[in-house]
Amino acid sequence: MTAPILNPIDLPAGEIAVRGAFDLAAAARRLVQHGSAGPGAVRLAFPVEGPWVHAGALIRQSCPGMVEVEVIAPVEVAARVVGQVRRMFSLDVDAASFLEVATRDPIARRLMARHPGVRPVLFSSPYEAACWAVLTQGRPVAQAERCRQRLVGRYGRVIEHEGVRLASFPVPQALAGLTEEPGLGRFRLARLRAVARAAVEGRLEAEELRALPIAEALARLRAIPGIGAFSAEQILQNGAGHPDLFPRLDTRLHRFLHEQYSLPPDSPVQNLEELAGEWRPYRSWVAHLWRVDQEASVEGARW
Repeated sequence: MTAPILNPIDLPAGEIAVRGAFDLAAAARRLVQHGSAGPGAVRLAFPVEGPWVHAGALIRQSCPGMVEVEVIAPVEVAARVVGQVRRMFSLDVDAASFLEVATRDPIARRLMARHPGVRPVLFSSPYEAACWAVLTQGRPVAQAERCRQRLVGRYGRVIEHEGVRLASFPVPQALAGLTEEPGLGRFRLARLRAVARAAVEGRLEAEELRALPIAEALARLRAIPGIGAFSAEQILQNGAGHPDLFPRLDTRLHRFLHEQYSLPPDSPVQNLEELAGEWRPYRSWVAHLWRVDQEASVEGARW
């Protein structure tokens, strides 16, 4: 744990142009456990992908078409921090034509009407998403969250800005060599080390994963020990931020689609994927809206 990285006078900043509707306040509600939200602003702390240093960011939406990012990190990584914030809030995707999906599909239209301006809010990186996948495998979310908080407390870093202290998730170098950790167990610890090593080696970079064909990106993720097919989908969708992935293994989403489209419960996934073709090129986004809609009435898991 450390004191602030920089003094306020040193802080770099950046701007992100918003294409399409975006509601920072709605995004902030999904970050309540992993950030700090105040009137018109969101604060985050996270490891910077690539150089793997800790950073903080203060995010404000100055107008519908612009988001401002104040960076709490050395100036040499400022551009990376702004880019990472851009991806975390799905502002790297042009949403100008997202509303066109509503004209093609009544389910998407209803979800968009209920949650205007909502975009997927991602993990800080595929690395952190993969760590969460390991922590949640075969255990309740609350237990996994307690384990995550212990890792953050022992191996993360506190970023302080304007009297607000936020804890950043550990960088992969800090987890790659772990030999023992209470509450993890031997197999889970080995999987966490494997994820951390993959991040250090550059095998979990968001831009590269998104540039690959979906099947190839999923195969690369499944090659990491402990990452199965379901986790790979979630990492690509909620860590790398692929906007157009249909979750073939999300059975909760499938049950919803069976009900909404009046399909037999044993309809194959292929039929559901064909129906979701109307959501292109935002299949991940519509699936995210469904999840937001479910969580609005039922306390659910992080993904």
